[in-house]
Amino acid sequence: MSFIDFSADRCILNNPTILPLAAGFLWNPHMMIHMTARGFATAQFMQPEPAKYARAQIMEAKHFMLPEQGTYAHHPGRFFYVKDRETGSLFSAPYEPVRAPVEGFAFEVTPTDIRWRVDRPGLRVEITLALPVDDACELWEVTLINSGARPRNISFYPAFPLGLMSWMNQSATYDAALGGIVANCVTPYQKIEDYFKNQSLKDKVCLLSEQTPLAFETRQARFEGEGGLHKPDAIMAEQMADGVALYENPIAALQFDHELNKGERVTHRFLFGPAFDDAEIMRLKATYLSEAGFARARVAYAAYMSAGVKSINIESSDPHLDSFVNAWLPRQVYYHGDTNRLSTDPQTRNFLQDAMGSVYVKPETARKTLLKALSQQHANGSMPDGIRMYDGAELKYINQVPHTDHSVWLALFLEAYLDETDDYAVLDTLVTDGETQTALPVRERISAANQWLIQAVDHRGLNFIDQGDWNDPMNMVGWKGKGVSGWLSLATAHSLRLWSQILERDGKDGAEYAEAAQRFNNAMNTHLWDGDWYGRGITDDDVKFGVKADIEGRIFLNPQSFALMSGAADADKQKRMVAAIEDQMETPYGVEMITPAYTHMREDVGRLTQKFPGVAENGSVYNHAAIFYIYSLYQVNESEKAFELLRKMLTGPNDEDYLRRGQLPVFVPNYYRGAHRQHPEASGRSSHLFNTGTASWLYRSVIEGLFGLKGSREGLRIAPQLPASWPSARVTRHFRGATFEIDITRGKPGLSVDGQVLAGDAITDIVAGKTYKVLVTI
Repeated sequence: MSFIDFSADRCILNNPTILPLAAGFLWNPHMMIHMTARGFATAQFMQPEPAKYARAQIMEAKHFMLPEQGTYAHHPGRFFYVKDRETGSLFSAPYEPVRAPVEGFAFEVTPTDIRWRVDRPGLRVEITLALPVDDACELWEVTLINSGARPRNISFYPAFPLGLMSWMNQSATYDAALGGIVANCVTPYQKIEDYFKNQSLKDKVCLLSEQTPLAFETRQARFEGEGGLHKPDAIMAEQMADGVALYENPIAALQFDHELNKGERVTHRFLFGPAFDDAEIMRLKATYLSEAGFARARVAYAAYMSAGVKSINIESSDPHLDSFVNAWLPRQVYYHGDTNRLSTDPQTRNFLQDAMGSVYVKPETARKTLLKALSQQHANGSMPDGIRMYDGAELKYINQVPHTDHSVWLALFLEAYLDETDDYAVLDTLVTDGETQTALPVRERISAANQWLIQAVDHRGLNFIDQGDWNDPMNMVGWKGKGVSGWLSLATAHSLRLWSQILERDGKDGAEYAEAAQRFNNAMNTHLWDGDWYGRGITDDDVKFGVKADIEGRIFLNPQSFALMSGAADADKQKRMVAAIEDQMETPYGVEMITPAYTHMREDVGRLTQKFPGVAENGSVYNHAAIFYIYSLYQVNESEKAFELLRKMLTGPNDEDYLRRGQLPVFVPNYYRGAHRQHPEASGRSSHLFNTGTASWLYRSVIEGLFGLKGSREGLRIAPQLPASWPSARVTRHFRGATFEIDITRGKPGLSVDGQVLAGDAITDIVAGKTYKVLVTI
């Protein structure tokens, strides 16, 4: 029996140590929490910038010292200690930090909550974490059950470390009127203008209890004492000391004593999260902190989750894949489009690609995203490096570095959106940009973006790269103003070709863009075809890279993928590229982004070469790049190879694969470790990061590639590309308000709808609300 039980409804891990980083995540419009099986948490909320309310124990700072603060560095967690008052034995649930052996364990991730069951001799602890929809707070329910044959005299301690809240001012105490621990701080600032910004911040953190505790402790150092988090002095004492934290790292720890007879149980409910003032804390308490309040929150959250409607439900020869596609993948797609990765300045490329996924789960969100992005278009037609989500938001981190690819994603997004919705009226929608205050229709704005791409070229006709394209850390190829990107030139060709087709379908002339696309493809074939694959680019010093002459970074995946999409590669080139990728880049865990990975800095490529080999952009199985390739394979009917690599993107279903990757199959991660030929012992490990543009492209590849259910102006086109190992499949496809129940079988190719044979591959004249019975033979 596997140590993971996986279905569309839940994923259960039954061992607390075998996958130490296994985790699930929850979100609402205001916050996100990533929760591990062992009890560690990473959570943040919007105010409006992303902020944490449980932090690390010390802040790294090179510019000044913090001698008054402790130097321990525990990761924030949500811990529940249980002490036997008769024997003094101690354990903690879910598992950290005591790490005491358990008789039974279950970490259960569902689409709407996260649960644990921990069994110790004679005692069971059941924990549920849920979120409300309308507030940034965590709702914890903990039930203690006497499962033994004798009465138990126990003490129970929720303990949530709050970390270093502020080097300026931090404190915490128990507030009897509010019914819990309230920690206060002052957000540090240096510039006077930041003082006024900080006045609206939620500088309080509370842990509220439905029941009145016997005692409390808010001083992290006193709570731990000499025993540390593993065996805290405050817990080993008869009663906690009601300590008040005065400019010291706080912890929210409460004590409850219970005598439980055989079979008896007691349930606690807690609310944990940030707040602006006592009035907000009181409102949160009144709204949620009761059995009825928790119940209402569960119902509301279930409704919120159901707003992300999945496009397909599948039954195939691979039940593991079915569960992922039917529940977990659309959930991850919904998260991205709904939260913009909890950023106030999402990268434009991410903003548009995440919205591409929304096309299939919540198309109204996708439409709003397009209009929001275009409202920030520059006067020259180019798109900004990031989208400001509110007035006053600043471009931060990577968005302060000029990248040249953001305009290409408009047409790629629009193709998916229009195929799914047939909302060509959006092209006539007027959008006013903030730079010129000019109102232009979407059609003109997309044309302007593509025109900018057409002119942003060198003497060869290849796109300049500036300080990066899709590959963020490729920052030194063109920083002197001469370097060009082979990938971007192909992506531009693809964008131009798509835009030409969209214009033609809209009754407009798209020939100009089709001709420009061909020029880009010709330039790539003239300057960067290297015999078996396309080079990645040409540096400021006129050096081609990503070519056979390179010892490291010899072949990059992205140019090959977009050469298939753009039409640059003819049949012979396709065959050579696919063979080269299979020979050099494929691994048991997917296809690598770069091979071989760089082992030292290459100053004419950039900081990606400083990353450890096989990590992130430097040769990992970077799933966003891998899904570009998979999607492109479906475009040229390389269905067997496409499915082989697609299937490797999902962890499991065997235990060996789970152990290697270390991740539950409830999301597709940003990357798996690569450099398989250089460091095989580490390859396959998951990054555990669920923020990734992979999700949207993967969902699209499954819908339109694997099952071939692609929208068009005419209706729904059906051209499945099932792997040869599948004798049949069943799919329910939701499309333009109608439902299509599709049976795919092997035999003489044909298509029938409601018993009537169709001559082509498209179902037209679709009636919203109707259910169609479709039989496809392949």
